[in-house]
Amino acid sequence: MPSLDWIGKKAVVNHHKQVPFHLLRQNMELSAGDPESRNLLVQGDNLVALKALLPYYAGQVKCIYIDPPYNTGNESWVYNDNVNSPEMREWLGKAVGKEAEDLSRHDKWLCMMYPRLVLLKEFLREDGIIFVSIDNNEFRFLSLVMDEIFGGTNHLETLIWKKSYGGGSKSKHIVNQHEYILCFAKNKSLIPIMELPPDEKALKYYKYRDVKFNERGPYRLQPLATNSMDERPNLRYAIEYQGEEIMPERQWQWSKERVLSALENDGLVFTKKAGKWTVSYKQYLKDSEGGERGSKAYSIIDGIYTQQGTNEIKAMFGDGKAFSFPKPSKLIQILVQLSTDKNDLILDAFAGSGTTGQAVLAANHFDGGNRRFVLIEMDQNICSNVMAKRLEHVINGYADTLALGGGFRFCELGAPLFDADGSINKAVTFKELAHHIFFIATGEPLPPATDFSTPFLGTSNNIAVYLLYNGILGDNEKEGGNVLTRAVLSRLPQTEGTKIVYGNGCLLGSSHLNRENIIFRQIPYEVRCS
Repeated sequence: MPSLDWIGKKAVVNHHKQVPFHLLRQNMELSAGDPESRNLLVQGDNLVALKALLPYYAGQVKCIYIDPPYNTGNESWVYNDNVNSPEMREWLGKAVGKEAEDLSRHDKWLCMMYPRLVLLKEFLREDGIIFVSIDNNEFRFLSLVMDEIFGGTNHLETLIWKKSYGGGSKSKHIVNQHEYILCFAKNKSLIPIMELPPDEKALKYYKYRDVKFNERGPYRLQPLATNSMDERPNLRYAIEYQGEEIMPERQWQWSKERVLSALENDGLVFTKKAGKWTVSYKQYLKDSEGGERGSKAYSIIDGIYTQQGTNEIKAMFGDGKAFSFPKPSKLIQILVQLSTDKNDLILDAFAGSGTTGQAVLAANHFDGGNRRFVLIEMDQNICSNVMAKRLEHVINGYADTLALGGGFRFCELGAPLFDADGSINKAVTFKELAHHIFFIATGEPLPPATDFSTPFLGTSNNIAVYLLYNGILGDNEKEGGNVLTRAVLSRLPQTEGTKIVYGNGCLLGSSHLNRENIIFRQIPYEVRCS
């Protein structure tokens, strides 16, 4: 598979592992709506924020949508990763001309994107999907990087979004009316059939009824024959009806076994005109479980334009200057509805004005779902004064729009997990450290039902994790309860299998630990941010 190299790549391929783990602090003044909705807005550098969120959401996200900087040469986005390598220091320190005239801006953009994409992959469920909006400036480079990180075999499609219906007066060569949305799966083999909600325009074609109406709804007729040029001899056979053998001009869509089953279940309709038979099958509006038939998604998205996104901002803030070129919420809603079920989690690490949050709330309103979102935005002003306020408008209703309900918690990046001398930050609580400890020990997020009044955090793959920290056993002496002794061990909830115990120290010998199947890890030396 072709790979892409650029200035600084060696420094950023594993950079996500060196990003320090930070705590998240909730800001109740900027939170809004129902706090039990479990939606989250995070203000801060998305690389640091993603690392902070990983212990909570790793492997849980069904859909990621991001709209990163397009690197047009006219933007003010800032590459601020602290990549401490001579190669990057030399490159960043060069005196350059206008960014639009400096080809090395592609290296800069790729260095910014790579570690973020690697972290984002860790958030996806095995059947998760990521969508990335981009234009021509970085499309070819992004495609290769996505192939490298997610695997070329997991490329689902590249969607073409026709973003405008006119314009072009400033175009020197060819009028550009589209952008791209790269779509990759975590594991393509696990992705089910992807459909959008039923198309209301197609409902008029479902005009027939039979005895299955109460269960399956009305049906439409679809031709069983196909003009496909794909030669498949097993699809060319005679169907016997009223003493005649009916042959397709080319071939049937279904196997003979499926046709015979449909005949037995009154699933075919035969029409004779001018001595020639036509065979149609009944396509019911509802499936066998009562769900309405979805509509197909196409690789070209038309009828949704950039101006619609600007109009949404105008309706909320009085003008379109609060945020430039926001994506239309309908565009993101289509991606959400295409890739998620009613209780799934959606993540946007370049959240901007909060379009993804609005799209999730709209999707929930449409089908009664309970999808949740996590949004990250670096710019403090945009996060608190645009995104948070926009979602408040959407939750409570604005202008003549319907209130969609819901809510969100607003969080900011707090102190790092470690002090400058490598010790655990004294501000870190037992609960905060527990989330991190369980994740680095098992690779899984801490179970939601964890009881934080005991050292026992939970189990994963027959591994039990314990944390002795901050006097969790009620002993407030300097080292009391935080050191693994015989007495402390006797007070720990007993579990089968391997036990990993984190604590300040251990007074048990190796033979005793082996008998109890215990792996001891010392705080802070064996607490990592990987």
